[in-house]
Amino acid sequence: METRVNQIELNGYNFQYRESGEPSAPPLVALHALGTSAESWDQVANALGDKYRVLALDQRGHGGSARIGTYTFELMCEDLFHFANAMNLERFTLLGHSMGGTVSYLFSETYPSRVERLLVVDTPPPFADKPIIVPAKPSDPLPFDWQVVPSILQQLNEPNPEWWLRLHDIIMPTLIIGGGSSHIPQNKLREVSELIPNCELVMIQDAGHFVHDDNLPAFLATAKKFLDS
Repeated sequence: METRVNQIELNGYNFQYRESGEPSAPPLVALHALGTSAESWDQVANALGDKYRVLALDQRGHGGSARIGTYTFELMCEDLFHFANAMNLERFTLLGHSMGGTVSYLFSETYPSRVERLLVVDTPPPFADKPIIVPAKPSDPLPFDWQVVPSILQQLNEPNPEWWLRLHDIIMPTLIIGGGSSHIPQNKLREVSELIPNCELVMIQDAGHFVHDDNLPAFLATAKKFLDS
């Protein structure tokens, strides 16, 4: 299936996104993890593109999108809002992994009427835990803006408690997919699933954090069952 790579201006900044499927099909927006890009969704988009118009966005500082220098989950949430408006997406299915999953929770709490279904891969909203040490910047060139790392880790270390308190505002059908043998505490995914009113939790054992890379068939079977229900 053909993947079209496009550029769009959002709030004065240039963003890149990848599009698969028929333009007339129901829209599904996919958000990637920290340090990756929209390309990480290509295999999933290829499988879902027969039923959906899959729009995978390079989030700020990543892939072909602008290196803005200022990075927070809230700003990424607003980028998604501007993207949905620019693409005339009144309602859409939202798929997010890791950092993109946190953005997806926040967007679904803030703009619940815009999200048809929510699918989050192996992440809870940030929660107070032992501090994450910011690593040193690698000497090799990076495919993303390194400044994203300390910015996002600061929010992981000092999370906004509102994000957990507002999980009950996520009213659309929701699926959380856990990777089982992941560095993410799987019990936290269960806690989230019990706070969102209409939420299912599925664990794909031994898939790890990058579930859709490490066990694509199981990921697709789980996602399609949810999307078709």
